[in-house]
Amino acid sequence: MHKFDRFLPARVTGALWAALTTLLLCQPAHAQMFEPKAAFADTKLYFTAPLRWDRTDWLYFGSTMAAIAVAHEFDGNVRKHFVADPAAAIGTTDPQGTRDALPMLALAAGTLASAALVHSKDGYYETGTMLEAGILTAASTTLFKYALGRERPHETLQVDSWFANGDSFPSGHTSLAFALGTVFAESGSDRYRWIRRGIGYGAAGLTAYWRVKGNAHWTSDVVAGAALGFTTAQFVMDRRDHTHRQVTTSVVPVDGGLALAFSLPLN
Repeated sequence: MHKFDRFLPARVTGALWAALTTLLLCQPAHAQMFEPKAAFADTKLYFTAPLRWDRTDWLYFGSTMAAIAVAHEFDGNVRKHFVADPAAAIGTTDPQGTRDALPMLALAAGTLASAALVHSKDGYYETGTMLEAGILTAASTTLFKYALGRERPHETLQVDSWFANGDSFPSGHTSLAFALGTVFAESGSDRYRWIRRGIGYGAAGLTAYWRVKGNAHWTSDVVAGAALGFTTAQFVMDRRDHTHRQVTTSVVPVDGGLALAFSLPLN
């Protein structure tokens, strides 16, 4: 197979994400969605986070690696479940890459459209959180893909074909879907929390299922992608909430002099 065909799903996903990013940044309320200075600071903290992990963080990391390892044990069996003749599938492409990106794009586009319709600052803020989480997830996913070079199940019969110029691990569709889905699920009012979680995690889970069913990824690819997208989204939400809620101070004139004022958002 030609190299272009091998990386076609990643190219399609990247093109769709670039189009969405352009759309978001062109909106009048972009300042409420995305602050470049804060995002750059978050990026530095994101990629250096392991240097500051505590015992609990490393425990979570170990648990995630264990889950990926368990999924890896079933990679071959799951492929056989969905693909009757794995050998005959070698050399095929991924025709459903665009379709599998639709759930995550629908979440982001729907959130933005809803915010624009009712002029919701919270909606714009949520969309900005999706954007930042998606960008960081896409960057880290790409780094892992190129570093590990695992071949996809339609490229090899070997489950452990690593460092072979592949781009299977982790699943980019799944990591992005869980990044956006987690932001959608955990944002907004608690009154609609279970509805949001059902939609957000449901869309992400559907994406992961489609990627395995379509023989585009191994099971461990989507488990790793889900973990990466989820944790990245949690990081971005924590960072943006901290920045959004931080105390601001100012000096204001009053009768007889000046006064030091401060404010702290309560919602």
